[in-house]
Amino acid sequence: QVQLVESGGGLVQAGGSLRLSCAASGSIASIGSMAWYRQAPGKQRELVARISSSGSTDYLGSVLGRFTISRDNAKNMVYLRMNSLKPEDTAAYYCYAFVYLRTTPPRDYWGQGTQVTVSS
Repeated sequence: QVQLVESGGGLVQAGGSLRLSCAASGSIASIGSMAWYRQAPGKQRELVARISSSGSTDYLGSVLGRFTISRDNAKNMVYLRMNSLKPEDTAAYYCYAFVYLRTTPPRDYWGQGTQVTVSS
């Protein structure tokens, strides 16, 4: 079994910064794509940023230039550095990973979510 555990969320004023972390643990052979999604109340979950195993990245247009995704393959971790936060960034942020397991076929895994609240 694999677990993804996020940390680093919280309350911040507009213009501030936060760094989210996500640690993957369990029977992991390797990890493919990793990503951060977010979901605000009453809205659909959306992809914020994605990073491949080789380090190529994609971002939601509204966060481009403000957020940076990175990963540490040796530690099975993914990070999201969020700068110049805006009230519209307020949401629950979820970590995602496509995990190649040691004994079973690869599959998607999700974290439990961490709340980010940006006050105006």
